[in-house]
Amino acid sequence: MNAIDYLRISLIDRCNFQCQYCMPEGADLTYALQQDWLTRAELRSLLTGVFVPAGFTRFRLTGGEPLLRPDVVEIVADIAHLPQTQDLSMTTNAFLLAKKAEALWQAGLRRLNISLDSLDPETFQAIVGGRGRSRWHDVWEGIQVAHQIGFAPLKLNVVVIPGVNDGEILDLAALSRDREWHVRFIEFMPIGNGDLFEHSGWIASEELRQRIRDRWGLTTGNVRGNGPADVFQIPGALGTVGFISQMSECFCDRCNRMRLSADGWLRPCLLNETGQINLRERLRQGTPLEEMRDRVITLVDAKPEINFKMRDSGTTGAYSRTMSQIGG
Repeated sequence: MNAIDYLRISLIDRCNFQCQYCMPEGADLTYALQQDWLTRAELRSLLTGVFVPAGFTRFRLTGGEPLLRPDVVEIVADIAHLPQTQDLSMTTNAFLLAKKAEALWQAGLRRLNISLDSLDPETFQAIVGGRGRSRWHDVWEGIQVAHQIGFAPLKLNVVVIPGVNDGEILDLAALSRDREWHVRFIEFMPIGNGDLFEHSGWIASEELRQRIRDRWGLTTGNVRGNGPADVFQIPGALGTVGFISQMSECFCDRCNRMRLSADGWLRPCLLNETGQINLRERLRQGTPLEEMRDRVITLVDAKPEINFKMRDSGTTGAYSRTMSQIGG
């Protein structure tokens, strides 16, 4: 087991998209009340008084959609300026990114993971939900602006859904050839989307790799992040292609992360709620930071190796909640 030094911080559980794999149609979406979100000051207290002393030095801001959080730029600045911060990144759908990218850069953010599940506006709209004009154009603009500003590495996340976007694998992989963009193919996973998952299933990463290998060839990639992606490179490409294979290739032995939800629950694993702690409740009750730090260290030490194939040994309600609510 790797050292647990990477914290994914959900700033908000709401999103302006309703992606099939994250918030499927008909899902019971019960959002946290705004007064139950961790405030900027509470986040700062937890980081400086609990997580940094417990050994966390790498942070990713997530949602829902983190750019919906009104004080997101200030929160970025708080974390970026902590002397112990070794890495800070954000996962976003990029719909609002074109207008906020410069402010985020000035606040100290340098790395972005952007969801881009299709290059076809109609397919994209079918995946992300909503009516009217496709949101693809706004997302693409956000990607272009972030690239021009200098965010690097710029990673593009693709959740592969059979029969929906799996025909675009080569087109999406080709985005890595002429620009320093890093495309990540993610196996479709049953988190709060059981009906869709049972209908569509998933495609193993090795099959996707073979498609790319047959077209261009593949070599070992030279760009790594804090996550579990296996990274490759099309010969001569400026960027890389990566594969996150939580269904076909267990990577629990490489896990170095925990998750903090928008309403303050510290979750040891995406697929395991055992031992989770409500830090917001403790903080507002006046629990000393040292006591919370010791509880977090105990949870880190006990973090189990658990994956989808072992879900019956530790998960408690994970599959009734959406990825957005968990803070994926």
